[in-house]
Amino acid sequence: MKKTLFVTAVLAVLAFASGLQAAPKQKIDLMLDWFPNIDHLPVYVAKANGYFEKNGVDVNIMSPSETSDGLKLAAAGTVDLAVSYEPQTIIAASQGLDLKVVGHLVDHPLTTLMFLEGKGISSPSDLEGKTIGYTVPGLMDLLLAAFASINNVKAYTPVNVGFTILPALAAGKVDAVMGPFKTYETVEMAQHGYKSGYFELERHGIPDYEELIFVCGKKVLADKPEAVHGFVRAIEQAMDYTTKKPAEALKIYLAQVPEADAATETQAFELTRPYYAKTRVTDGAKWQKFADFALAHKLIEKPVDVKTIIHTWEK
Repeated sequence: MKKTLFVTAVLAVLAFASGLQAAPKQKIDLMLDWFPNIDHLPVYVAKANGYFEKNGVDVNIMSPSETSDGLKLAAAGTVDLAVSYEPQTIIAASQGLDLKVVGHLVDHPLTTLMFLEGKGISSPSDLEGKTIGYTVPGLMDLLLAAFASINNVKAYTPVNVGFTILPALAAGKVDAVMGPFKTYETVEMAQHGYKSGYFELERHGIPDYEELIFVCGKKVLADKPEAVHGFVRAIEQAMDYTTKKPAEALKIYLAQVPEADAATETQAFELTRPYYAKTRVTDGAKWQKFADFALAHKLIEKPVDVKTIIHTWEK
């Protein structure tokens, strides 16, 4: 009798454990800000190392058709999460979009105003009268306007170049582009035989800001708090892995994104590593400083209290 009871108990425990293992993962659609590149490495490390699965989420990684798609789709709830930019998020919040900042990817500006060396551009004043491209409509064109105002560039022609930064510069369609990263496009251009120069925004009047963040709509956060939190925890674990094992992290990324150019991505990784987020805590004071700057320089029409868009996770 005791033996029968013991066997029954063991079977019940095994059945319970099997049920736990079979628990369905919550699905999360993540839209990137750009085509997959080294900036997104922690996302692919989290997926390959099973961190998403261990935190209860099944993540579908998507690339946008247009560079500004992710934030709009996240605000509408069409996708669960998006990689976005602090300035873009503040602009969207000022326009009334319901967004929450839930995580970090890159904590300081990578964006530059880039040009080809040997084209007569050495200071912002040399941009006077030039044709200047921008990458993300509704963000980089506004940052360009603020940069021009601060640096006394009174006349220029803005052109949306989207993903086509190198072709636009190489063909002479534009004289400079607002939006390329100093850690990525500089390497890509060098790989194609072009030497680039650039102005770092934070050295020319634009306040420090978080380059890449994770955002979601308020409804998604309300409906899927555990899934969103699981995603954020998985990214933090991937960041920690990348810090401790950078070579292995790079190998994982290149295996996950086989279409990537290994030489370009490897060089870009070394430049990007220092900028990956070091903390899960959002610096509200830094965000508010940028929001106030955005209002003063007409990037936004209505003031933004950043406390309304930053989500703080319980420890």
